[in-house]
Amino acid sequence: WSRIFPDGLGTEINEQGVAFYNNLIDFMIEKGIQPYATLYHWDLPHNLQKTMGGWLSDKIVEYFALYAEACFANFGDRVKHWITINEPIQTCINAYGVGIFAPGLCKGVAAEPFLAGHHQILAHAAAVDVYRRKFKAKQGGQVGFVIDCEWAEPKSDKMEDQAAAARRMDFQLGWFLDPIYFGDYPESMRQRVGEYLPKFSEKERELMRNKIDFIGLNHYTSRIIGNQPNPQPQEIHFYQVQQIERTDKWSSGEAIGERAASEWLLIVPWGIRKTINYIVKKYENPIIYVTENGMDDEDDPSAPVDQFLNDTKRVNFFKGYVGAVAQAIKDGADVRGYFAWSFVDNFEWAMGFTKRFGIVYVDYKNG
Repeated sequence: WSRIFPDGLGTEINEQGVAFYNNLIDFMIEKGIQPYATLYHWDLPHNLQKTMGGWLSDKIVEYFALYAEACFANFGDRVKHWITINEPIQTCINAYGVGIFAPGLCKGVAAEPFLAGHHQILAHAAAVDVYRRKFKAKQGGQVGFVIDCEWAEPKSDKMEDQAAAARRMDFQLGWFLDPIYFGDYPESMRQRVGEYLPKFSEKERELMRNKIDFIGLNHYTSRIIGNQPNPQPQEIHFYQVQQIERTDKWSSGEAIGERAASEWLLIVPWGIRKTINYIVKKYENPIIYVTENGMDDEDDPSAPVDQFLNDTKRVNFFKGYVGAVAQAIKDGADVRGYFAWSFVDNFEWAMGFTKRFGIVYVDYKNG
């Protein structure tokens, strides 16, 4: 966004930014790579944050639509698959709730993450609306929304644990998809979040209705979820109101899966099949792309490169997860594609270069 419109306002397009992406797209196509373009992966133009509070302002919906239109106009002759927003929950919770992602705000205002989410849903819908009105007939592309979701496996057969796991799915997937498919947030969110959850006007409901061509699913791991009537006081409001216990161990003490490098990432291949089948059932078998799936190694500057290249853990990870996606397809899911995260080791947000998600190893020491 900031490369196309440095001020975020759409008053002046940055021709060098357009040229950068034209060169990239042309190069990909020349090499036989089909581009799937993500409009927003958390890089908000600073001016929009400074002047209007970023995603907390309803004005951002219209500015995002202007930016999306510029991208469709400049690149849509070659790009046929668009993703509006990647992992909106991360922008909401980690940016405005916990404060570890940009803009790094954590004022403890319970309503802010839900307001940021509200505007991201409307921005997604506005971008799809622009595409369908002005570009789809000529370009023939598709526009989707990427949601990240861990599978929530109930801790037991008890009704309260089953309900807790269902709530967890509502607060991850339902938050962003229910408004588009059903016109409002999940009932469990309405009950628990109350006045902090914004309301949609009739006009907004009309704008959102079925404004999605495919669901992108980013999935890495799964958790065991139990009911927790007394949530931890140190948790932010978003987690407290869910009243869940989120753990990686069964009641026997056995882990749900082997751990990758990141503390949060346990390897649970069956979880992706269950997540896909949940989406199929709840949203009437939509087109699905697995838009991110992968695991990380811990960077160890003293370790020989051969140690990283003998990559049996990652090979087994992908065998397990791709196999589970294949099983979901056999179950009836309309999964059209799968993207590994990531092609090469990359800069992993707050973790920098300390975590290696790449299929291809990058030697940072020797250029």
